[in-house]
Amino acid sequence: MNKRFMGVLTAVLFAGAASAAEVPASFDAKNCKADYPKASLMNEEQGTVSMSFLVSAGGDVKDSKLDKSSGFKNLDKAAIKSLSACKFKPGSKDGAPAETWAKVDYAWKLD
Repeated sequence: MNKRFMGVLTAVLFAGAASAAEVPASFDAKNCKADYPKASLMNEEQGTVSMSFLVSAGGDVKDSKLDKSSGFKNLDKAAIKSLSACKFKPGSKDGAPAETWAKVDYAWKLD
């Protein structure tokens, strides 16, 4: 099966209960991509994974959690594993780099 696929990454900036002086971590979506799992590609699985990443003041992912499943375990695992390895731009609190949570949606789509 030779299908075209793409993953679409969206950083969802979410202030929530955070103070106005807190800016969440972010990353370059062009340089941070996940490979479509072969089994998911063969089964034509698609969906959007919503995740949260705890990013250190140095830009490394310290923790991650699944907020909403795509409906497919393989897609969820691949997104979390790949994005956890990405280097993030650290968030800040009161203008200084700080550990913050970043919310990210990753859409798996077949064309």
